[in-house]
Amino acid sequence: MITRRFAVSCVFWFVFLAQTGNTATLLVANKSEASVSLMQLPAGNVVATLPTGYAPHEVAVSPDGRRALVSNYGDRDQPGATLTLVDIEAAQVAGTITLPDGSRPHGLEWLDDQQAIVTAEGIRSLLLVDADTQTVTRRIPVDQDVAHMVAASAALDRAFTANIGSGTTTAIDLEAGAKLEDMAAGDGSEGIALARGGSELWVSNRGADTVSVFDTTSLRKQAELTLEGFPIRVEADDARGRVYVTLPRADAMAVLDVKTRTLIRLVKFDIGPDRTRRTLFGDMLPDSSIPIGVLLSGDGKTLFVAHSNAHVLSVYDAAALERRAVIPTGLEPDGMAWSPLNVSPEES
Repeated sequence: MITRRFAVSCVFWFVFLAQTGNTATLLVANKSEASVSLMQLPAGNVVATLPTGYAPHEVAVSPDGRRALVSNYGDRDQPGATLTLVDIEAAQVAGTITLPDGSRPHGLEWLDDQQAIVTAEGIRSLLLVDADTQTVTRRIPVDQDVAHMVAASAALDRAFTANIGSGTTTAIDLEAGAKLEDMAAGDGSEGIALARGGSELWVSNRGADTVSVFDTTSLRKQAELTLEGFPIRVEADDARGRVYVTLPRADAMAVLDVKTRTLIRLVKFDIGPDRTRRTLFGDMLPDSSIPIGVLLSGDGKTLFVAHSNAHVLSVYDAAALERRAVIPTGLEPDGMAWSPLNVSPEES
């Protein structure tokens, strides 16, 4: 039945993307496979699956769409300390950036086509890296426990980290290279996104089952929303005035109205877990597909959700919030990134 569902889903996937006229590449980090897959859009086929460091978690694409960075997080026994640099057009690994020992890199954000920032949980810092020289150029202390995800302002003057262990979000002055303030969010602050043109910061607190909203100028909390289900990732959709939050415990995704700060819709998933392979939250949530990563395509047309306990992505028409496909991935997909460039198999 699962095989038949995938086959039918792939037909819908091809038809849907052919109608939208998208030409792009989706990158997916496969945590339990030490790899990143490059998926060609609109065809939907995997162009290449490239090796990464141990347990890659997140992916970010440069503004020009030509390169990607993958954070090789590792685990408690084997903490990661590298980033994998990917040449998207060539569909090849372009290099490995070595970070300080024990860094455990996670959240990534490019500042321009050369520089990027990455959270380093193991050393309680935010690192600035140069992709051209493949070096770390600056280390900014966060001094909070488990600085996990990161978001940078459009002006690139500030960055914000969500800190799981401290239950906070930290504002950082990127120009001065210094921390501005730690703001109390909630137990297990993990997901983070800038909304309303960057004037608001939305943070998901997985332990507290809440979402915090901060003003990015005053750094004061504006609202605290109850959202049960282990809220773990946040993605903003400014064009529609929405924020999407994945809920692994509820096996669902919340769609929130940014202006009213209310739930518009709860998208429930009907994708069964794959119990034959062990995943990060599989023992805690054995009956859930464990939706974690959520990504809005750069053209705003398509919403992707990574189901780490089922090894698939679900694909939604972002406007209608209708599912168009369920497609297989590598083992334990999590972080995703979108590039406007289309890589053909012949070029890889």
